[in-house]
Amino acid sequence: MSEKNHMIDRTGDVDPGKIEDVVSRIGVDKQEEILENFDGFKKYLREKVDVGKKIGLSEEQLAKTTERVANYLADHVNPKNREEYLLQELWKSGDKQQQHALAHMLLNMVEKE
Repeated sequence: MSEKNHMIDRTGDVDPGKIEDVVSRIGVDKQEEILENFDGFKKYLREKVDVGKKIGLSEEQLAKTTERVANYLADHVNPKNREEYLLQELWKSGDKQQQHALAHMLLNMVEKE
């Protein structure tokens, strides 16, 4: 797959316009599988964090990417369980600084598993 098909380029910059495209390529069935339970969501996030680290993204770049994806999810995806609902409510109630802190906390959570 070429770089133009990814939402993160070689420099670690995220193209917010590509988030919807990337999510749509996952497919509805896979999205449902990922979001079916909170452990599935954490596993998927952990896998993506590992990929980001392998391509050399810093903790800050990972957090900024997490923020952009979380914004997309909060605006376009209905929570499938209580944990996802809580995350969405926390995300929507926070200001930019609080959302950034929550993105770091999400990264910490999946890295410790």
